[in-house]
Amino acid sequence: MKTRILTGITTTGTPHLGNYVGAIRPAIAASHNPDAESFFFLADYHALIKCDDPARIQQSTLEIAASWLAVGLDPEKVVFYRQSDIPEIPELTWLLTCVTAKGLLNRAHAYKAATDANRATGEDPDAGINAGLYMYPVLMAADILAFNTNKVPVGRDQVQHIEMARDIGQRFNHIYGGEYFALPEAAIEENVATLPGLDGRKMSKSYNNTIPLWLPERELRKAILGIVTNSQAPGEAKNPDDSNIFAIYQAFANAEETAAMRQAFAAGIGWGDAKQKLHKRINVELAPMRERYETLIAKPGEIEEALRAGAKKARALAQPLLVRLREAVGLRSLRETTSVVSVAKTARIEKPALQPVVFREADAFAFKVLDAKKTVLVERGGFADPKSAMAAAREAMERLQMS
Repeated sequence: MKTRILTGITTTGTPHLGNYVGAIRPAIAASHNPDAESFFFLADYHALIKCDDPARIQQSTLEIAASWLAVGLDPEKVVFYRQSDIPEIPELTWLLTCVTAKGLLNRAHAYKAATDANRATGEDPDAGINAGLYMYPVLMAADILAFNTNKVPVGRDQVQHIEMARDIGQRFNHIYGGEYFALPEAAIEENVATLPGLDGRKMSKSYNNTIPLWLPERELRKAILGIVTNSQAPGEAKNPDDSNIFAIYQAFANAEETAAMRQAFAAGIGWGDAKQKLHKRINVELAPMRERYETLIAKPGEIEEALRAGAKKARALAQPLLVRLREAVGLRSLRETTSVVSVAKTARIEKPALQPVVFREADAFAFKVLDAKKTVLVERGGFADPKSAMAAAREAMERLQMS
């Protein structure tokens, strides 16, 4: 059986070089693995959480879809779809919402960061925070669980969302007494490059320091010439490991080219010459794809057809699962009467004894909650010490006992 891998792209902006190097290029390379079944979706529901500009969301959807197709995503070999074309996703979100503990959502990093920022300025903790941000982890869990995804490629800062999806899936399985959901794992992308932007910070729309991916050649050169450097003059040896220019160059160059550029830094290459070499190397890679992108962006109808075809494939997988879930929770036809006591009711009456187990894994601590048959009901890791792991285990047990 193939491993299902899912990647989502939020439709709130124009793709930049950092997106290409850090997400698009490696994800497409991974999709060529014959043992993988890859899902790529445009997360336009997620975009609504932080963007209320309809034109921007639509334009971003077009640009991102065209970008993935231009770089080589083959919609015939993967499942490529727009999130809002899958009505099973919001329905599943509600089913999962009804089994998700509020305490779990209170601990979500994005929500905690927003409330902490409000407290720091003396505001009400929830000032300016919409329910979409608060419920974001449940919608993300639905994206993942709808297709029984096995792996989700993420950076370390996103691991919590995958752990929460596991918790929510486990809780549903436990309450309704079945293996409805496969439990996803985070595929941590340790080796994916993070590009510095024009000012040296991580290239990000948040910092307004990006280099858009599909700039025409002349504008690309102008943007690269604007990268901040130090005041070292031509002829002075330069440290490539402290250079934004070298970091970006290395993300595009092969080993031989990288070694040659490192030698040029040691020999005192001028910043202007280094930027010219960087522009030339990036443009060599992007030029043919830029041409495909410009062709695609001019034919939005063809992109729409590709997304709708992908949605059809995605729904063929999600619909049978939702039929099964509706039956499990009791959303059934009244013509189909049953004398069987509901699994949920039985589960509430016959509470098994629960046992927390804390253990060490790599450089952190983790816990499991076991039932009387030693079945793992909840498992989470990444705790700094055994005390915090045990506290989280007890909280998980409380949630299970309340269900």
